[in-house]
Amino acid sequence: MSPSPSHRPPAEPLFSGAERHSETTRRVAELAARQHGVVAAWQLYELGLTRWMVARWCRAGRLVRLYPGVYAFGHAALTLSGRRMAWALAAGPGADLSHRTAGAAHGVFTDHGTKVHVTTTREGGRGLRGFVVHERRLHPEDRTQLDGIPVTSLERTFIDIAATEHPDRLAKALERAEELNTLDLAKIRAACDRNRGQRGVGRVRALLEIYEPKDPRLIRSRFEKGMLRLLETERFPRPLVNLDLHGWEADLYWPEHNRVVELDGWQGHRTKAAFERDHARDLDLEARGYGVGRISWLQFRTDRPAVLRALHRWLG
Repeated sequence: MSPSPSHRPPAEPLFSGAERHSETTRRVAELAARQHGVVAAWQLYELGLTRWMVARWCRAGRLVRLYPGVYAFGHAALTLSGRRMAWALAAGPGADLSHRTAGAAHGVFTDHGTKVHVTTTREGGRGLRGFVVHERRLHPEDRTQLDGIPVTSLERTFIDIAATEHPDRLAKALERAEELNTLDLAKIRAACDRNRGQRGVGRVRALLEIYEPKDPRLIRSRFEKGMLRLLETERFPRPLVNLDLHGWEADLYWPEHNRVVELDGWQGHRTKAAFERDHARDLDLEARGYGVGRISWLQFRTDRPAVLRALHRWLG
């Protein structure tokens, strides 16, 4: 059903008597089924209802008002998808869930807030309690649907999150998309190109370097990616990565501090030989005058303050 915000309710219903009642009810029920149990007033008018009929259906309990001009059909026991559809319809035709609300819908952002974020070119949603309305004309490729619910594309959502949230929330959203196998670097680059100059694009481009480093050496592990994000967020100097030092591979190396930091993931220490090799490397590098520190995956995940204290101490 294409939105028609200027559509007026017909003066007379399209059907009469029992035929009108059964046909109109069937069509409304079909629309509600496609929209997770939710319909908008302008959609009801397009199906032939008049304002008087909508008011009568509300009195009879057939429609349950959720927001101005938005109703649940038959009952208000909505699923999460139903609530999200109601939010989008409440903001008016052509509105999309966006920012952290879209991030939650895409499964890459945990939204514990009480505000619903929508993006629209109209004034729909303004004045609605609990809504944050972003007025912007989106490129068609920055819009999509999730199970019929209009939302900003995942790539556009990354840009919006970068513009409004702490950098760590963006980093975690990208990491979660990678886990879900929905991270498409080519699409993110294209979205950044389409939205060049807008807030958030620079942050997204900077984080893309972690997944596509300019340095030809491969940044191999999730641990390394997370550490590089932390270093960038906390404004530490960027290290050389996976560098050969006297025949040993150093995970992170700062030449100006003569400091090596090794990232200990459990995968690399499942054998006695690997354990002994790492200790031999540390002794040799320290004997050559390098400072060597180690950070474990568990420390990185569970005790970030301790990791930051160590980095400040090692890197001055």
